Amino acid sequence: MGSGSEPAGRRRLNTYSWVTYETAPQRTAGQEGKRKTLKTDRQTVSQTISQTGRRTGARAVMLALAGLLLACLLPVVAVAEACAPDTVQLRGESGESRFTVDLAVTPEERNRGLMFVEKMATSKGMLFVYETPQPVAFWMKNTLIPLDMIFADEHGVVQNVHASAVPGDLTPIPGKGRIKYVLEINGGLAAMLHIAPGTVLRHPLIENPAWPCE
Repeated sequence: MGSGSEPAGRRRLNTYSWVTYETAPQRTAGQEGKRKTLKTDRQTVSQTISQTGRRTGARAVMLALAGLLLACLLPVVAVAEACAPDTVQLRGESGESRFTVDLAVTPEERNRGLMFVEKMATSKGMLFVYETPQPVAFWMKNTLIPLDMIFADEHGVVQNVHASAVPGDLTPIPGKGRIKYVLEINGGLAAMLHIAPGTVLRHPLIENPAWPCE
């Protein structure tokens, strides 16, 4: 069967057969250094991921706390805006709307109204406030833009609406019944927003409101 000495890379199983095997190669100094470097890199990556996770977790907690604080503040802000002196809200069967308004409270302010105003933003208007509920009538002298006039009683409930009053027209436009509040807005908006008798106004100057400030 050949020589009785054991060849390199082979191991005798019995008297008649041999099996080939591989000897693990010896690592050089350079390979050993690369292995240590790889181990160190893995440790660094692990530490970085851990630190990043902690920072991300802390940031998530801070964002959650900020969101909770904002959620607590939002109702307060909403209530404050609902009854701001420069805002009138209207609520009817078709929903709600709001206008930013100038106030006409004194006789001089009510007499001038929106005279000589050449243009008014869609969301703007003027709220006329009387000392007591009374018969009132408006005209369009020196008024340059068409207006919707919304007449409301002492509770802020709309009694009648005059649509698209004609600029410069001197024909009196009366409110129905005893009126304490009149809201003027751009002509055509009342119909578009379904503002009609029964619609309710909300504003801080409405003293006995059907729709109170909360």
